[in-house]
Amino acid sequence: MKVSDAKRIVFKFGTNVLRNDDKEISLSRIYSFIEEISKLHKAGKEIIIVTSGAVGLGSKRLCVDSSESLAIKQACAAVGQCQLMSIYEDGFGKYSINTAQVLLTEDDFTNRVKYLSLSNALNTLLELKVIPIINQNDTVSTSEIECFGVSFSDNDKLSALVASKLDADLLVILSDIDGLFDDNPKENPNARLISEIKELTQKIENYAGDSSKGGRGGMKTKLQAAKVVTHSGGFVVIANGKEPHVIKRLFDNECLGSKFYPVEQLSQKKRWIAYATNITGQIIVNDGAKKALTDRNTSLLPIGLLKINGYFDCGDVVSILDEDNNEFARGIANYSSSDTEKIMGLHSDNIYEAIGHKNYDAVVSKDNIALL
Repeated sequence: MKVSDAKRIVFKFGTNVLRNDDKEISLSRIYSFIEEISKLHKAGKEIIIVTSGAVGLGSKRLCVDSSESLAIKQACAAVGQCQLMSIYEDGFGKYSINTAQVLLTEDDFTNRVKYLSLSNALNTLLELKVIPIINQNDTVSTSEIECFGVSFSDNDKLSALVASKLDADLLVILSDIDGLFDDNPKENPNARLISEIKELTQKIENYAGDSSKGGRGGMKTKLQAAKVVTHSGGFVVIANGKEPHVIKRLFDNECLGSKFYPVEQLSQKKRWIAYATNITGQIIVNDGAKKALTDRNTSLLPIGLLKINGYFDCGDVVSILDEDNNEFARGIANYSSSDTEKIMGLHSDNIYEAIGHKNYDAVVSKDNIALL
């Protein structure tokens, strides 16, 4: 697929691309983005924007360090979000395009009812020719809950979940980097830009570095986002948002940044299981159970369990690990962590005797398992 062929597109703008070198808002760059996106919108494209920058803008406005405390960060987000949204609303308004502010927390994805409701709301906005402007609700969102897999701790992952949920054709991540390199270009002048990635192998993932200064996302989170979208049937482009007219050039099919191609597509339900949930519990299984799940698509029976980590209730999504503690699947638990621990290693016929009730033979049913 050519970039210009995409019908439904999610744009993600990182904090650093929205600010200049003095950490002030770069109005000229943002309005350039708005102008070029407006042309795409007028041409019939469906546009969703996931934007960072609220905390950084608020921090600058209040003259405080947002890393001082969670409360300071939340205050910065509240102040900065007003400034950020007013810019988008004013800019798109000049082209007679309506925008809508959508602030999300982890719970909007973890709770499946909310997850489906969010999808309906966003699809309705697109049908009404509105551009949703999405950001994480940092004013009320916290990262204090202990999770083994957080639904999104940065807007790279958030943009991927939105693109996946809305069946977007393309996710464009614009940051202050040119794309994925085979080494750190700041340290190695001979580092090579990888322009096309057909499959996100472990070797490719090892190229990822740490988070960018001023933002929360680095190449690692961008690759995680690419994995979510490509497994949902979409394309991903990571490009430098500081390049002049980068959006126009991308949609003129100029070769910029790194393009990731889709792979085998997961169903909507299994996308939610695999990517859109907080994971508070882990189940470690033996090699026989792993082989049964991966090779024969079976349910996870209690006899194959070795250990339980964390806490979960019936209906929660859990992480499934092998004997080497490598996560290879996720699934919806049929029993709570306390009940699962009691039936661990038992035959299914002995479940009732161990816990006094038996709703399922399996700890996780095969239809509720997403292999990673």
